[in-house]
Amino acid sequence: MTEVNNDNAADRCEETVTHGDKVERAKSLLPDDDMLFELSEFFKLFGDSTRIKILETLNGSELCVCDISAVVGVSQSGVSHQLRLLRQNRLVKTTKVGKESYYTLDDEHIGDIIKIGMNHINERRAGL
Repeated sequence: MTEVNNDNAADRCEETVTHGDKVERAKSLLPDDDMLFELSEFFKLFGDSTRIKILETLNGSELCVCDISAVVGVSQSGVSHQLRLLRQNRLVKTTKVGKESYYTLDDEHIGDIIKIGMNHINERRAGL
C-alpha cells in the first residue's frame, strides 16, 4: 500500500472497492446513534474557550464563582451562565457552604479529557 501526499487524492480511493470484512468489523464496533449523539453533545461543551478555562481552573481546585471570575477574567454573571451549562451536563458539581457555592470538576475523567486534548495540541505544536 502506497501513501500519496496529494491532499485531494489522500481523501478518496482511486478505485471504488470495499473490503467487506473490514466494513462489517467497523460497523460492529460503532456505538448506536443515540450514544453517538450524546457524545457529540458532550464534546460541544468543550467548544467554548471560556468553558475550557473554567474547567482547567477547577482541575484540582474548589472555587466559588467570585474566584473563578477573577481567574478567567469573565464577569460573575458570565461565569455563572457557563457553570450552569457545565453543571447541567455533569462536568462540574457544586457544594453549598453558607451563602457561597463552591465548584469542582464532577469527576477525574473531565480533567483527563482536558489533559488528553492538551497533549494532542502540544504534540501538534511540537511537530510530532
